[in-house]
Amino acid sequence: MDAIDVIKTKYVRELLANGKREDGRSINDFRSIRIANDIVSSAEGSAQVDLGSTRVLVGVKLEIDTPMEDNPEEGNLTVSSELLPLASADYEPGPPSPEAIELARVVDRGIRAGSCVDMKSLFIEEGKAWFVYADIYVLNYDGNLIDASTMAVMSALMHTRVPKYEDGKIIREESSGKLKIDNIVTSATFGKIDGHLLLDTTKNEENAADARLTIATDDNYVRAMQKGLSGSLSTNDVIELAGLAFEKHKEIKGYLKE
Repeated sequence: MDAIDVIKTKYVRELLANGKREDGRSINDFRSIRIANDIVSSAEGSAQVDLGSTRVLVGVKLEIDTPMEDNPEEGNLTVSSELLPLASADYEPGPPSPEAIELARVVDRGIRAGSCVDMKSLFIEEGKAWFVYADIYVLNYDGNLIDASTMAVMSALMHTRVPKYEDGKIIREESSGKLKIDNIVTSATFGKIDGHLLLDTTKNEENAADARLTIATDDNYVRAMQKGLSGSLSTNDVIELAGLAFEKHKEIKGYLKE
């Protein structure tokens, strides 16, 4: 952390001590959410999410591959992420960083655990099934990539069309219908700073955080949970945040269904 980040962290902590956040939000509020779909013409599905100043783009492609041995009549879903250098001075070109790998895994875990995509509907014939690849590209980083990316992947999947498959060939110019979605999962990520629990932390707040907790939910269940950073969270903290995650699920689901 450089000298400027140290000053910003001190400022964030001083504000919280006085019950304030740097952008004036309540501790339980998301920043503004904007979702745009079908913006990448070469993809089967796509979505861009702006969460405050954080911006992520997701493109979905479908390819035919051999089903896994333990699920011979199902397709598969894979989520990957790339932290583009244009998004932040902290990001560098090259192989996926630990941060990029963590982002993809946390997003993938929530959507996979929620059985969002009907994997059986991706089966084509013996030895062939559709594999769904959702690629996250971070265009601008100002905190909370996990929730922005979960929204973008979920929205892109909801707007994905399956290419036509005929006579052993993929015809991408034609569609056989929309990807079958069985469930909608969203995530809520919280930071803990000097005992204060904050939803949707900005970059400055993330730098000041002692602990992070992401909770992925649908209408009825907690589908996945991921803790980050070295600080601790009490049992009461987790129970409180799980309840709030369910409340925020309803809010985000409304944006996804618009």
